Amino acid sequence: MAKTGIATINWLFICGLAFCLGGAVVLSLLPMGPIGTDCICPLSGAKPIIGDILKEAPANQHLQAAHNMAVLVPFRDRFEELLQFVPHLTKFLARQGVAHHIFVLNQIDRYRFNRASLINVGFRFTSAVYDYIAMHDVDLLPLNDELRYEYPSDAGPLHIAAPELHPKYHYENFVGGILLVRTDHFEAMNGMSNRYWGWGLEDDEFYVRIRDQGLRVTRPRNITTSKNDTFSHIHYHRKRDTQKCFNQKEVTRKRDRKTGLKTLKYRIPSVHAMSIDGINITILNIILECDINETPWCDCSGTQSSAASNN
Repeated sequence: MAKTGIATINWLFICGLAFCLGGAVVLSLLPMGPIGTDCICPLSGAKPIIGDILKEAPANQHLQAAHNMAVLVPFRDRFEELLQFVPHLTKFLARQGVAHHIFVLNQIDRYRFNRASLINVGFRFTSAVYDYIAMHDVDLLPLNDELRYEYPSDAGPLHIAAPELHPKYHYENFVGGILLVRTDHFEAMNGMSNRYWGWGLEDDEFYVRIRDQGLRVTRPRNITTSKNDTFSHIHYHRKRDTQKCFNQKEVTRKRDRKTGLKTLKYRIPSVHAMSIDGINITILNIILECDINETPWCDCSGTQSSAASNN
């Protein structure tokens, strides 16, 4: 009996070790950039990193495609959604033959979530290689193959999650959820506003930027599904940060003509490769900087001094 028990323990140990090693390969976070540095990764620094990603793509599909799409996913504490999002969207886009790569824009600072600034960072990181971006919520999964993630026309951005199709938001100027934007258009609009800390309104301000640039939002036509079955909304019931503090409500209701790509301040301390169900994605760990004189509402925990301590 003793020998049998020892053999069983040894077998369990070997199996456990194999499982751990396998998991390390499948869900590995492999450093691809400077770790623990305070440098802002410039476009010239991003090129070789993205180049390595492209070389690893199956059949070099990105290098052969007429257009390449960077899927930019603003992210914080949404791992359950990410595990569903990556396999689903990859299969969806594969059926359309869309050359793409998923970039998870992981905000790791202690400020409130800033979706727009994260998208600006993702654009800066990818625009040297990819000629259009998908600003994509992690909790919105397309179900209808009639939704084509194609290169936007000269007219302007292509809004996949149109108001008549989105499960929750139906107002005419809505451009959230999933929006495809050409890099030249995004650059011309100076990206998105950096003033939107917390949840909401950054898309509404971006709509005004689109209009002011002389562009217009296009949307899918002749879609046979409705708001009930075009998308799967997998948002888990987490509380959204809708708090308004200082003069946030007043300022964020106006068109921001001051901030954008040109005023963006951030650090990328590390870049990682990750595999989910055998699908390679890239994680950017992003630290956003907040000017508490301009946007003290980046921290609503109490006082400006508490916000300053996060720098």
